[in-house]
Amino acid sequence: MVTSSSLVYLIALPLFGAITLLLAGRRADKWGHLLGTAMSASSFGVGLYQLSQMLSRPTEERAIGQKLFTWIDVASFQVDAGLLLDQLSICFVLLITGVGTLIHIYSISYMSHDENRRRFFAYLNLFIAAMLLLVLGDSYLTLYVGWEGVGLASYLLIGFWNQKPAYATASKKAFVMNRIGDMGLSFAIMIAFATLGTVSFAGVKEASEGASETALTAIGIMLLVAAAGKSAQFPLQAWLGDAMAGPTPVSALIHAATMVTAGVYLIVRSNFIFDAAPTAQLIVVIVGAITLLFGAVIGTAKDDIKKALAASTMSQIGYMVLCAGLGPAGYAFAIMHLLTHGFFKAGMFLGAGSVMHGMNDSVDMRRYGGLRKFMPITFITFGLGYLAIIGVPPFAGFYSKDLIIETAFNAGGFKGILLGSITLLGAVITAFYMTRVMILTFTSPKRWEEDQHPHESPFLMWFPMVILSIGSVTSGLLFYRGDALKNWLNPVFGDHGKDHYEEHLFEPIVVSAMALTAVAIGVGIAIMKYQLSEIDAVAPQNVSIFTRIARKDLLQDSFNESVFMRPGQVLTRLLVKGDENVVDGAVRGIGRTALGAGATLRRTQSGFARSYAALILIGAVALIAGIWVVTL
Repeated sequence: MVTSSSLVYLIALPLFGAITLLLAGRRADKWGHLLGTAMSASSFGVGLYQLSQMLSRPTEERAIGQKLFTWIDVASFQVDAGLLLDQLSICFVLLITGVGTLIHIYSISYMSHDENRRRFFAYLNLFIAAMLLLVLGDSYLTLYVGWEGVGLASYLLIGFWNQKPAYATASKKAFVMNRIGDMGLSFAIMIAFATLGTVSFAGVKEASEGASETALTAIGIMLLVAAAGKSAQFPLQAWLGDAMAGPTPVSALIHAATMVTAGVYLIVRSNFIFDAAPTAQLIVVIVGAITLLFGAVIGTAKDDIKKALAASTMSQIGYMVLCAGLGPAGYAFAIMHLLTHGFFKAGMFLGAGSVMHGMNDSVDMRRYGGLRKFMPITFITFGLGYLAIIGVPPFAGFYSKDLIIETAFNAGGFKGILLGSITLLGAVITAFYMTRVMILTFTSPKRWEEDQHPHESPFLMWFPMVILSIGSVTSGLLFYRGDALKNWLNPVFGDHGKDHYEEHLFEPIVVSAMALTAVAIGVGIAIMKYQLSEIDAVAPQNVSIFTRIARKDLLQDSFNESVFMRPGQVLTRLLVKGDENVVDGAVRGIGRTALGAGATLRRTQSGFARSYAALILIGAVALIAGIWVVTL
């Protein structure tokens, strides 16, 4: 592997920005947003330079590393804090810094009236730096540091407006549920060290070739738990909708460039573990399939534009996780969909923020309607993202999602038919709820209040949306043409990454036809239900039980409350009582015994001479009596 001393600048620049803005305090209020944006943009520039350098080297020499310092050196456990930049991590570096910089630019205008804008940009820079460390770490332990940093940054940003109790609660909920997932990563690292003797990617990959399948399955399942927490996958998905409490740029950053993409990265980076642990790999597929449908169904019932997009993210990440669980045939396509999703989902979230900006911060789509006339740039850019996510050719999602559907069908046998059908059903539902969002917001008759005056957003907000919409149109074809992305990533996945399932249940043209039919069905249903029918400005209450359950996020919070929170509270009360009555009771009992004994003995110390004389007499008589008894 080629060594380099320049990788650290990718992380150091945004980290410097975060530290400077936090330490400078109010003195940086006038220029803090400019510094934060410049640091993110500079990191993107370093990423482009690294890409150009990588392209200039032979394929086998494109991965480079940098040792920072010896972190742990205890007996046989030696870990260097190091960085690794290869064909996989450079994709994430450019996504994180590129989309992240556009979100910074958008935020300059979006947060212009917030008195804490400087602190907001410090947290954005911290988020970028932590995510870069996550994808650049050359070991699971270094990755873990970035993993925790991302969790901290998301907590700070989701709860940025924590003066509102609901927002503070949402950030705490995200933090706690992510800590559950983080335990999975902790256990995976422990098991890897105990069974394989190393935690570096290269070391684990080499050791896994001769390791037991049981150990690798345990590591794989724990990694999946970690991925489920960060990427809001079943059963740790309940935090994602509440995370919309943060400012809209935060939602775009979490859903497109950072946070939720971390779980997919972890699974794909650990391909050598899952390839050798088919049971863990199957569980990955199951989790992705469940979440794919789970998020899609929730999206059909949301009137909050940001929560509808959040449900969409949950579903789209489910597509990626399912594809990654299909092994060598799916790794590159999972990453391809992740990258295209980064463009169109960031664009749509920024578009949602633009709509909110023009509608007095209202998020209720039932109070929108007709905005295409008043916000033409937002309408066009959001619409391009919409066409990409539902998979209309030639937009980005058409290529990446079709490849996932094809890979699912080609998994073989009943498994392939089942997974392919699930992905097609997801495509129908996605087309339905995203068309619903478009109709309710832009094309249906206006339903807003008279005191609202929708208007287009300023240049610094719509410019990033335009750039992202270009990616929504072009990125899919760029990655797909000539298997460009697949061939680029093959060195990371090894020779087996070139393999594909030999069984082709359906040819690509047939899969595309089925996918487009699914899209047409979803769009058609949405048009009949919303465009050709009158829309109530208030959500109707006389609805089916299925709709009511979907509005409540398929009862995920109720389930967690009933199965985990309430029993946990009972267990906690029992433990508290046990502590009070047993542990504290024993301590208090010893204390009371000592005090009682002391009180009894204290009575013998009265201070009266006659009492002492009587005690001496009694003692002397007892002593004489004892001697007399012994001598008899």
